[in-house]
Amino acid sequence: MMSTTTGKAPQVVLVVEDEPLLRMLAVEVVEQAGFIAIEAQDADEAVILLESRADITLLFTDINMPGSMDGLKLAHAVRDRWPPIKILVVSGKQRLLLSDLPSNSCFVEKPYQASALAEQLRSLVSSCPSSVAI
Repeated sequence: MMSTTTGKAPQVVLVVEDEPLLRMLAVEVVEQAGFIAIEAQDADEAVILLESRADITLLFTDINMPGSMDGLKLAHAVRDRWPPIKILVVSGKQRLLLSDLPSNSCFVEKPYQASALAEQLRSLVSSCPSSVAI
């Protein structure tokens, strides 16, 4: 697997998506962008992974999910508990403003293009641009 930054190990991205086919697509995009992907089907599973792994550097989450919290609440919880983690929130049903998001996070509308999404993930590694629709 290629590294996202020369000389460094690939960064780990936690992909949280309840729809299996969309999760598979997101994992493929993440891996093709040079990251290591791990998967969760909802926020509860994501929190368990975050509590058990110290190597997660990016959270990629859909908003609309069943369970104890949606993706936006998960994003805010991650910001509170794991401040260094960068966050990418996606949705095809809601459009968010930058003010709706926690710090160090971005929003991308579905459907997204794989190449544009990969570039957004790479840009998150160094800094988070303003909310964009891809």
